[in-house]
Amino acid sequence: MIRVAILGGGIGAQHLAAYAHLDGFAVTHLVDQDVDRRTALCREKITPLSTVEDALAADVDLIDICLPPHLHAPVAIASLDAGKHVICEKPLATSMAQVDAISNAAARTGMSVFPVFQYRFGPAFDKLQALQAAGLVGAARAASLETHWNRGADYYAVPWRGTWAGEQGGAVLGHAIHAHDLLTRFLAPIEGVAARLGTIVNPIETEDSAALIFDLEGGALATSSVTLGSARDETRLRFVYEHLTVTSHTNPYAPGEGKWQFVARDPARQALVDQVCADVVPGPVGFAGFLPEVGKAIEGAPNSAVTLEDGAASVALVTAIYASHRRGVRVSLPISADDPMREGWQP
Repeated sequence: MIRVAILGGGIGAQHLAAYAHLDGFAVTHLVDQDVDRRTALCREKITPLSTVEDALAADVDLIDICLPPHLHAPVAIASLDAGKHVICEKPLATSMAQVDAISNAAARTGMSVFPVFQYRFGPAFDKLQALQAAGLVGAARAASLETHWNRGADYYAVPWRGTWAGEQGGAVLGHAIHAHDLLTRFLAPIEGVAARLGTIVNPIETEDSAALIFDLEGGALATSSVTLGSARDETRLRFVYEHLTVTSHTNPYAPGEGKWQFVARDPARQALVDQVCADVVPGPVGFAGFLPEVGKAIEGAPNSAVTLEDGAASVALVTAIYASHRRGVRVSLPISADDPMREGWQP
């Protein structure tokens, strides 16, 4: 049994709900400074705590970090040094230098870090992977991503949101980061970006809009449109491969669900594509898919867990996006070792 302490009862409440339906995990402690929320979440056998230090001293195996972004890296490093494995909500860190420090701490302690990209898990992605395994997809050609969500005054009423000090970034860090991870996971790694960011919708410090062009490994191109001023929350993905075009549903918080289209470029192959999709037994969605893979990794079993390297790549991409916008040029990945943006993108 993997004993877990959750730090933060906001998004942490969703983590807690997922653990409740899984074997192999026991949430034994929960930290939140809001007494009412802490009390409401701490059911029987969950010890309420008021400080991170109390959780690090507790007899647990895994620290699940659901705190504001500026706390992610220091708390992850402290957790590793306390001999705990770490799950960390996105973003893993708010600079590449912080990622390096986390990596060094993981190597030093022998503990593992699992960045949260739960959107990777869902029936549509199970089908896409089955089609890839069947040889029906081919090379990446193009993609378009839409992260069109609605965020207003009620969302930014939380004091740390929309600020460089608390959130450390805007829509490309806290919202579109999921779509960009799905692009790199299921289409191709990103080799360069040209970015334009704007604060158009809300009276905040950080960006709430973005238009991005990605160069992908192998020569494919992708675009990403981001706004927090949409009438409703929608995420749309379209991946164009050599032999297949894949179009998602618009479910914003579980993009791997809903009715997806898998269309063969050669109509003669469509029946085979349809049959492969029909034969897929869908796996669990979101945290219900993410967390069991973490458990397997901790136990040393074969797994599809999100890795520290995945989290590092997402932070590198965010760094490149901010660098491109501020410098007005395309920025290549990987970021050079002497680039000052490695220390952070906050003004």
